[in-house]
Amino acid sequence: MAHFISPSILSADFGRLKEQIELLNESKADFIHVDVMDGVFVPNISFGFTIIDSLVKYAKKPLDIHLMIVDPDKFIERFASYKPSYISVHIESCLHLNRTINLIKDFGVKAGVAVNPHTSISLLDEIVSDSDMILVMSVNPGFGGQKFIQNSLLRIQKTKELITSKCSNALIEVDGGIDNDNIYAILEAGADIIVAGNAIFKNSDIIASVNNFRENFN
Repeated sequence: MAHFISPSILSADFGRLKEQIELLNESKADFIHVDVMDGVFVPNISFGFTIIDSLVKYAKKPLDIHLMIVDPDKFIERFASYKPSYISVHIESCLHLNRTINLIKDFGVKAGVAVNPHTSISLLDEIVSDSDMILVMSVNPGFGGQKFIQNSLLRIQKTKELITSKCSNALIEVDGGIDNDNIYAILEAGADIIVAGNAIFKNSDIIASVNNFRENFN
C-alpha cells in the first residue's frame, strides 16, 4: 500500500510562509497539514481563516485540515470552501460525530476522525466504517515539537485491526513527534499518512527533508 507525507505548516516560519509553501510545492509532499486550534479544545491558538486564505494562494498541494476546536460543525462549510482532501475532527469534541462526518462529506471532502492519546480506540467502533481516515494523535494536541508517545505504536496497531475487522477503507494518519528515528516502527504498525512538523521545517533544506521522509516509504 502507498504511504503519504503531510508536512505540518504549524512548524513553518510564518515570516517566510510564501517561500516555505513554495518549497513544499517543489518537494514530494502529498499534502499540507493545517492544524487549526481554538485555545479551548486545546491549550493553544494557532491561526484562522486569514492565514489559510494566504496559504491557499500559494499551495499547489492539497490541504489536510485538522480541526482542534469545539463545535466544528459551525465552520465545516468555510473550511470545505478551500477544497481540501481531508477535514478531520476530534471524537472528543463532537456531540454528534456521525452528523459531523456526513456534513463534511456533503461538501465533497473526505472526512477524518482524530483521537487523542488518552481516548480508547474502541470508541471508534461505530464510526470507522463511515470515516475516510483515522488520525491517531501520538502526542497530546496543542503544541508542535513534542516527544512521540511510545504507546502510540500499539494504538496504531489496534486502529489497523479495527479498520480491517470492519472492512473499512479508512487510512490511518499519525501526528506528533515523528522523525527519521521512529518512522519505520510507525509505518510497520500500520500508518498510511505521516504528519511531520519540526523534523521538516527545522531542517535548513526543507525539500531534502521531505524527500528523505519519502525514501523511508520504499
